[in-house]
Amino acid sequence: MNNLPCTVWLTGLSAAGKTTLADALAAAFAEQHVNCDVLDGDAVRQTLCRDLGFSPQDRSENVRRVAVRCRELNDTGIVAIAALVSPYRADRDIARQTVGEQRFVEVYLSTPLAVCEARDPKGLYRRARAGELANLTGIGDVYEAPLAPELTFDTSVVPTNASVAAIMRLLGSPMPAAD
Repeated sequence: MNNLPCTVWLTGLSAAGKTTLADALAAAFAEQHVNCDVLDGDAVRQTLCRDLGFSPQDRSENVRRVAVRCRELNDTGIVAIAALVSPYRADRDIARQTVGEQRFVEVYLSTPLAVCEARDPKGLYRRARAGELANLTGIGDVYEAPLAPELTFDTSVVPTNASVAAIMRLLGSPMPAAD
């Protein structure tokens, strides 16, 4: 693979499919004997960023910490897969600068809000609509879509295996055709 190590930064609304895609991508890397680490937003919030809330400042700090960790992983030869809502364009731009332009691959999961709300595996949208949860991205806070991501997928119409194959092709490693 000619574009490794790198950071694949998956961004989109809650329930857009970031974790599903991150896990599938990690499995594809494992099949090719490529070391990778998934930094999933929920897991990161319980470890690296457990002291942060969901204010704009805390969200920015969350992205900054994850970007620094991604850079560290890349510096040791490990592919980093970050699966974070990361709602603010400026924060993602800083993440790109932190990791390095040549190693940062932004993948926007453009899944519509209505689809994300219908999925709602954690009940976040339901709670936000009921007024029990403030600042949920897409409901009480903005999501600034990327202006020029390397790839964009609407997971309500693009199957996970097709997204993985497209990412792997972009990185210089074509995947076998999916069944």
